[in-house]
Amino acid sequence: MKKMSKAEAYEFLATGTRTGKLATVRADGRPHVAPIWFVLDGEDLIFNTWHESVKGKNLVRDGRIALTVDEEIAPYAFVLVEGTVEITDDPAESRKWATRIGARYMGADQAEAFGQRNSVPGELLVRIKVDKIIAQKELAAW
Repeated sequence: MKKMSKAEAYEFLATGTRTGKLATVRADGRPHVAPIWFVLDGEDLIFNTWHESVKGKNLVRDGRIALTVDEEIAPYAFVLVEGTVEITDDPAESRKWATRIGARYMGADQAEAFGQRNSVPGELLVRIKVDKIIAQKELAAW
């Protein structure tokens, strides 16, 4: 097992179509974990969610998060992010970033449709401000 550098961790987060597993805090203190699609903006991670989803409600109430992204093929790797969020419901910003998310996960031909569908009233744009990263690679290397 080897520790990734900060640059390697961000490259790992930006590569391919890995799904993030986002942990938020419920009102009663229990954790809630949900999959997300995301993109990077510098050192921030950006995703969108519906305002009435469990994660959306949790984030509005308590902006603390943990997120893990992993590589499920040997020799395995993961990045764990801890941070807080900034939330906006600005349709223009939501469309811009949702289109980029759509391009990453659905391909360029579906990006505009995804962006339009995910920038309607009630959709939240969430920016993760990273406080801490733990990143490991070659977990199964001998």
